[in-house]
Amino acid sequence: MTDVQTTPVVTTLIIGAGFAGLGSAIRLQQEGIDDMVILERDEQVGGTWRDNQYPGAACDIPSNLYSYSFAPNPDWSRSFSGAREILGYIHHLVNQFDLARYIRFGTNVTGLNWDQDRGVWEATTEGGETYYAKTVVMAQGPLSNPGFPNIAGIEDFKGKKIHSAQWDHSYNLEGKRVGVIGTGASAIQIVPSIVGKVDKLTVFQRTPPWVMPRPDFETPDWQKLAFRKLPLSQNALRKALYLAHESMALGVIWNSPLTRLAERLGKWHLRNQVKDRWLRRQLTPNYRLGCKRVLVSSDYYPALQQPNCKLITWPIARIDENGVRTVEGIEHQFDCLIFATGFNVSNAGTPFPITGVDGRQLNEEWKRGASAYKSINVAGYPNLFLTFGPNSGPGHNSALVYMESQINYIVKAVRTITSLDLKGLDVRQSAQESHNRAIQKRLSRTNWNSGCKSWYLTEDGFNATMYPGFATQYALQMKEVVLKDYRLLPQS
Repeated sequence: MTDVQTTPVVTTLIIGAGFAGLGSAIRLQQEGIDDMVILERDEQVGGTWRDNQYPGAACDIPSNLYSYSFAPNPDWSRSFSGAREILGYIHHLVNQFDLARYIRFGTNVTGLNWDQDRGVWEATTEGGETYYAKTVVMAQGPLSNPGFPNIAGIEDFKGKKIHSAQWDHSYNLEGKRVGVIGTGASAIQIVPSIVGKVDKLTVFQRTPPWVMPRPDFETPDWQKLAFRKLPLSQNALRKALYLAHESMALGVIWNSPLTRLAERLGKWHLRNQVKDRWLRRQLTPNYRLGCKRVLVSSDYYPALQQPNCKLITWPIARIDENGVRTVEGIEHQFDCLIFATGFNVSNAGTPFPITGVDGRQLNEEWKRGASAYKSINVAGYPNLFLTFGPNSGPGHNSALVYMESQINYIVKAVRTITSLDLKGLDVRQSAQESHNRAIQKRLSRTNWNSGCKSWYLTEDGFNATMYPGFATQYALQMKEVVLKDYRLLPQS
């Protein structure tokens, strides 16, 4: 174990080298805070875009909006970029801002402990190292731990099992009988990408998603040149895309006439691409648009209609050594099962033990659903900042828009701690509770809480994930660090 006396205390420790962690480092650096360390459990940067390299992986937000405003990329190849290009952009950020010097790869954090006497966070790691910091940024991401479904017999299958977030590129799908479990965001990208390679493809659907057309086009060279020569033109496009997505909130978040309009668009898209009435009926959602994540694809429905593809809507009874058995008693045999079943989202726990003031445990406090002040601070855990914390999830706009607001807030808070020479900045319990009462009241009127089951909700229906409003409203609440909402802990 590293000696406490000789280990330096850095100003900021960042956990995770994905978009959130690297973005935090860039903005801290730009504000003159250079004393930081980034701990990354993997051997390279990228987070979810490093892990999700399955066939067809891409973003469902336009590239010029799914990137940082303070680090624009004029050379996006398409309006909706693929995972490899997004990962390339992340590597570009590391090079452009010289971030590699801060990163400690292969360093998996196993615990965080607040030292009240010293006003320092102590981070322990799997390798036995200990790091100390005045402030900590939790940037490990909500979509970082793959989730397998709770299906009986899942361990009995003797064929190849692949999770979408742990794709095995060495496995050849050519001529194989393949089953895909799940019809969410990753599944609707995987299915069109592999249907032309496999011998037989079977898609197991529990709930049909709302699917909108995807206007994906190759970026012309003249546009790239214009963005390089006139950066304001790219900024103008970004603002237009932002406003367009903001308007979608009126149909996605709340039940309004625009919801019905969006549902008509989704049904038109389905009717236009699927002529068979029975298949169309199976693919028609029976819940309000927005209750689950709205997906975008122009090639998913055509893929399902290929001669070698079959959609199964019977519930899965169990998995056995040969394949999948559905409740009507039919066994579907496969060489390979692909689990497009998403992630274990930390809306009711923490990725490792976090010990705050007087030994309080964040995991215990979050057992029935996570909550935080403005999604970023938790009372009793001074100087600990969350990215994509409770109730910061976007349902209609770019995740990076929300992330930028969080990062800017963190930078202001860290500057406050250092400039006032504080031991700690600890949000008041009363401020946190008041904020969350308002959030949950607003959530009760949203489509997310309208009755369907989704990964936005805990088992007992508590929504610890989504922000019930416009991205503009979220940015406004994060604009200033309101010091009266915090306990300012002085140095001893």
